[in-house]
Amino acid sequence: MKFSRHRKERKSTPVMGLDYCVAEPVDESSVKKMILTFEKRSYKNQELRIKFPDNPEKFMETELDLNDIIQEMHVIATMPDLYHLLVELNAVHSLLSLLTVVDLLQELTDIDTLQESDEGAEVLVDALLEGQVVALLVQNMERLDEQVKEEADGIYNTLAITENMSEFRPGLCTEAAQQGLMQWLLKRIKAKMPFDANKLYCSEILAILLQNNDNTRELLGEMDGIDVLLQQLSVFKRHNPSTAEEQEMMENLFDALCSCLMLPANRDRFLRGEGLQLMNLMLREKKMSRTSAMKVLDHGMIGQEGADNCHKFVDILGLRTIFPLFMKTPKKMKKAAASEKEHEEHVGSIIASMLRNLKSQQRSRLLNKFTENDCEKVDRLMELHFKYLEAVQQADKRIEGEKHEMVRRGEILDDILEDEFYLRRLDAGLFVLQLICYIMVEISNSGISQLQQRVHQILNLRGGSVKVVRHIMREYAESIGDGKSDEFKEAERKRIMDLVENF
Repeated sequence: MKFSRHRKERKSTPVMGLDYCVAEPVDESSVKKMILTFEKRSYKNQELRIKFPDNPEKFMETELDLNDIIQEMHVIATMPDLYHLLVELNAVHSLLSLLTVVDLLQELTDIDTLQESDEGAEVLVDALLEGQVVALLVQNMERLDEQVKEEADGIYNTLAITENMSEFRPGLCTEAAQQGLMQWLLKRIKAKMPFDANKLYCSEILAILLQNNDNTRELLGEMDGIDVLLQQLSVFKRHNPSTAEEQEMMENLFDALCSCLMLPANRDRFLRGEGLQLMNLMLREKKMSRTSAMKVLDHGMIGQEGADNCHKFVDILGLRTIFPLFMKTPKKMKKAAASEKEHEEHVGSIIASMLRNLKSQQRSRLLNKFTENDCEKVDRLMELHFKYLEAVQQADKRIEGEKHEMVRRGEILDDILEDEFYLRRLDAGLFVLQLICYIMVEISNSGISQLQQRVHQILNLRGGSVKVVRHIMREYAESIGDGKSDEFKEAERKRIMDLVENF
């Protein structure tokens, strides 16, 4: 997933007071002077606000003075190597107590600036985290009224701060989510407000928080976030997004849902929240959401934790939906920004998951599908087998050529390179080919003789080979169960190898 598409369009208040910065050379001592002036004015403003809470005229002048110095401080955002001064002079604490500095914080934490000086950036980010920056920013956002343009911009810039910091330090996502950001994002996403840039940005931050992070996935599940995501996506069941931005938001929410389903506990919540029924409807409706709905089903049904979802999918007549998509890749795939390979991979993975997980009556219903209409689905399966076998063979030829060249130049083929080559093969179609071969050996071992006969008949007719299929499945068995327990891997390998032996 590639995020941060908005950075170029970030809203930032024009920096007033920069004439002062241009006139004086900006160095360590002038930055110190600036920070101390800010501290003095901030203290004076706080003092008068406490003394005259109901009489704004009394503190209005200090408010304007404070605003001037904050605007002047924007110049510090161009000098990350001096960020340590903000920390050493205790300015971070004062900055965090002021709502008006969201703009300045956004500039200070701009990811390009942070990357200019790792040392300065580390010091600033540490101090911000120590000051519970996310919790304070969330409290500020709670108070803002998005009907007012400046306050809506304030929310946008606040989200930019959290994105910048999480990009600089990905480990921050868990903390940010726990400090109230997750709850706020879910509340904002389901708020009955017209679609706007802030809602799009919320969907993006949510997807970032959930990426590769089981802690935030669990937190979202506990907050009934799966239901929120399903409710928001249900809008796209019968209607396409009306703009490119709205489509982007839809994709972000689908990505967030896929991330959540990596956690077994969330699969159960998805099942109870009727997520399967919604995805099944989306597949039938042939709208833009269809491609992503397929991806969600794939995530929800994969592995042994997907067993309940697989059974439920058959119960809600999902086989009637998935097999037409298996038989014919939709022509409109390109329009929906998905490739033919991606479509065939997800469909193959869903069918493979069902073959792995289904028991008794539901399994029989699935296998019967392959016998319908003179085994037409087996014919399609074999057509896909030869299509992807050819793609992988071409990729293998290219890779062998490259390896040969490297050996000739005296370069060493280490494990890292071998892994890269393997990833390239998967990307060229090996993963889809493995799924197809897995389905082939599963249905051949089903006890339905006409299925096994048909598979072997077509293999012989087209010059295919049982040996090649067995080799592909052995390679697949070797790479199985990433992140699973050793017992699971061993049992799964043995199960696959038994199928292969009897193929």
